[in-house]
Amino acid sequence: MVLSGWFLWFILFWVVVLISLMGIGGFFMFRKFLKRLPKQDGKSDMDWEEYYVEKTEKLWTPDNISLLDELVSPVPELFRDVARQKIAGKIGEIALKEKVKKIDLDVLIRGYITATPKRDHKFLKKKLDQMNIDVTPYEHLFL
Repeated sequence: MVLSGWFLWFILFWVVVLISLMGIGGFFMFRKFLKRLPKQDGKSDMDWEEYYVEKTEKLWTPDNISLLDELVSPVPELFRDVARQKIAGKIGEIALKEKVKKIDLDVLIRGYITATPKRDHKFLKKKLDQMNIDVTPYEHLFL
């Protein structure tokens, strides 16, 4: 049996599509694996994120939690939980380093900007403008 014509192209198309999808999935799985690897201090990046979130749980107000949810709303739903965890971890890190009694808008915005990759700062500024939050005090964080 020899494959020829449209069926051959159909099979080749699906081979390329499946290999591409497996490659993309593998890339994201590998990134997650790297985040779970322990660093010099024995904890991974994800362990530190969880630590900061747990240590600052009592510092969050319901308003700040809803504001964080609103800030991560532009992130695609598939990645929203991961982004929320990363941003909350960075906010918690800042709060613990500065020994604040309660997470306020300033700490929340600084943590949000610091945790967001530079390639997304344009979208971040747009979201903050939509929420009528002035970014001029935080311009140094965008560099």
